[in-house]
Amino acid sequence: MARNDWILDVLADLKTFASANGLETLAEQLGDTRLIAAVEIAKLEDEPKTRVDVQESRFEPHIGGVGRH
Repeated sequence: MARNDWILDVLADLKTFASANGLETLAEQLGDTRLIAAVEIAKLEDEPKTRVDVQESRFEPHIGGVGRH
């Protein structure tokens, strides 16, 4: 399961609860909301991951004392 898919389960549970309790308009809206969330999550997962190469600085002792390597 992808990192953000949990929200789809929550929305499905809310829709089920709304339907079971006679809240049909809310259930319909939650169904629409779940579809929108699924599309947005898919877009996030399809975006290319940008990699940033950062050279880390580290300080270590050397002959001249402590310095940046």
